[in-house]
Amino acid sequence: MKNFILILFLFVFSFSLFSQDDVLNIVVIGAHPDDADVTTGGTAIKFAKLGHKVLFVSVTNGDAGHYAEGGGALAKRRRNEAIEAGKRYGVSYHVMDNHDGEVMPDLNVRLDIIRLIRKWNADVVISHRSNDYHPDHRNTAILIQDAAFLVIVPNIAPDTPPLKKNPVFLFTQDRFQKPYPFRPDITVDISDVYEQKIYGVAAHESQFFEWLPWLAGRLDEVPKEEKAQLEWLGKQWKREITPEIRTALVKWYGEEKGKKVTLAEAFEISEYGRKPDDDEIRKLFPMLGK
Repeated sequence: MKNFILILFLFVFSFSLFSQDDVLNIVVIGAHPDDADVTTGGTAIKFAKLGHKVLFVSVTNGDAGHYAEGGGALAKRRRNEAIEAGKRYGVSYHVMDNHDGEVMPDLNVRLDIIRLIRKWNADVVISHRSNDYHPDHRNTAILIQDAAFLVIVPNIAPDTPPLKKNPVFLFTQDRFQKPYPFRPDITVDISDVYEQKIYGVAAHESQFFEWLPWLAGRLDEVPKEEKAQLEWLGKQWKREITPEIRTALVKWYGEEKGKKVTLAEAFEISEYGRKPDDDEIRKLFPMLGK
């Protein structure tokens, strides 16, 4: 009996060590407190359900994103919304204290991002592409690209130990065509977690039920009851599966399943950072088909 207990203890102990070593650290960096949710919410849920660690980051505090509120009061509201969204996804959420609409790719913000990526010991970093309608998105993308190599350089931000290897840097899907359209290198089926993703997105009430409908002249269309709001929001944010994304889904999930996927999130591998082959991508995205 004693030997059995000892063997059981050693098995559990060794399994826990293996599991800890096998945990992935994912950092998703958006310009505003909701960008990571919209682009990567479903994938983040899947990582979290598999026991991996995900950090959502907003480079700004969102203090300009509303038609009736602003400044510190709005920043506080948006930070609270982000924290609630993180709980709904099962991820951590960090909001940096830079003004909305004023992000510049300057040295101080770059160093803050380098430190953040290092502290999280990131395996994968996901952010915007640099061709985008919003200057905060474009400049956040430049900040991430500028940080990509420097996260492993010891004499840059020497107060925070450098990473031993460069993370894989990925871009999130967008609709912009110039100078070149988005390329879906990695596609994740989120059909089974889409409702949870929308529930997380809905935590950003100031944005999705107030600010964005107001911008579109559709504020009067927003339902008042929560269930109806979620259904309305889910319809608003369903993304088209383009032929390119469908081809990538078939690659990662096989023809039978890949052709049936109804909802997906897609990512493009950046030229900066580590360039993974297909085997490494499957290790970094263990939710992909075998």
